[in-house]
Amino acid sequence: MADQTHVLFVEDDDVIREATQLALERDGFAVTAMPDGLSGLESFRADRPDIALLDVMVPGLDGVSLCRRIRDESTVPVIMLSARADSIDVVLGLEAGADDYVTKPFDGAVLVARIRAVLRRFGHASGGEKADGGEDTMGGGVLTFGDLEIDTEGMEVRRAGQTVGLTPTEMRLLLEFSSAPGTVLSRDKLLERVWDYGWGGDTRVVDVHVQRLRTKIGQDRIETVRGFGYKLKA
Repeated sequence: MADQTHVLFVEDDDVIREATQLALERDGFAVTAMPDGLSGLESFRADRPDIALLDVMVPGLDGVSLCRRIRDESTVPVIMLSARADSIDVVLGLEAGADDYVTKPFDGAVLVARIRAVLRRFGHASGGEKADGGEDTMGGGVLTFGDLEIDTEGMEVRRAGQTVGLTPTEMRLLLEFSSAPGTVLSRDKLLERVWDYGWGGDTRVVDVHVQRLRTKIGQDRIETVRGFGYKLKA
């Protein structure tokens, strides 16, 4: 397991849990599968996986609550699994700190592609093996926007001198904005650049992450350009 990406998978349906675990293991991932939220939390704390797949509707501790507990302790990537694409569960999961979501029933290849996309953003290899490292695509230096400072080498953000804790997804989103201040970035472009979507995706993922980012760096720092997207105020 040391040389593989470790996936924590929390799913109460026995058939889905076992079939998905087998599919992920065939793709080279090491998988710990748990049937409920409480055992999932215990496993997370004991094993510190590289990524968590959480079904929204699991007993004991639901997936959204489990995501919040994980996010309180770690910036490990989280993908939510929801049976209802138009449900408020999707937004609740993202607001709880999830990085992405996949709608059930899902194709195994699609799930693996989404996992690999998230892992690439978090510095892992695109397969089951962990990456040895690599350089960030952003340039070095400290960028300043009012009271906001972005250290693109140290991957740190400060607001009014105070460190701001961002998840890797939030950091990549901020780096995209800061690389072109004053330029409007569409939701589709952000999905492509930040979430690594080579296909159409749900723009709610972008909207919720922008709102989460605003709460941390200032509500007025990122401007909504109605009908077009968002831009960072220079």
